[in-house]
Amino acid sequence: ADNSPLMYMCFSKTPAFTKGQNPRPFDENSGGVMIGEGMGMVVLKRLEDAERDGDRIYAVIRGIGLSNDGQSRGMLVPSSEGQVRAIRSAWKMADLDPNSAGLVECHATGTQVGDAVELRSMAEVFQKNIPISSLKSNMGHLITTAGVAALIKVMECMDAGQLPASLH
Repeated sequence: ADNSPLMYMCFSKTPAFTKGQNPRPFDENSGGVMIGEGMGMVVLKRLEDAERDGDRIYAVIRGIGLSNDGQSRGMLVPSSEGQVRAIRSAWKMADLDPNSAGLVECHATGTQVGDAVELRSMAEVFQKNIPISSLKSNMGHLITTAGVAALIKVMECMDAGQLPASLH
């Protein structure tokens, strides 16, 4: 993970930052991204090995999806097609119906264009109302740690049997 001052300085040159005090993913009045700081770590182990070793299992990752948005209008302008392709790929690999989800943790950075595209992607994949959330309302965008922080959040929510609140 690159959490160096240079990485933050380079990222700060993008026109995506909020001028407000609080990150507001999915809010029509969101002004953009707010950077947070943090690191996270999870131990990934094959399920049969974890069971054999008597490990506490927080979650099982049954599918992953990866897609490139291709040629969009730029780094800060994602395309719904790429997101939908990645999400569907993960659910297919997991051999699960997307509509069986009880929560969808979104990337949702607080940028108006990015959040709108992500909402369209979610609506295309999930055909029923499913609660959505974004860790960025709680902690800001952790840049290189955003994905693992979101994974930890979802695992903790599953463990507690609670849906997370989104702030602001």
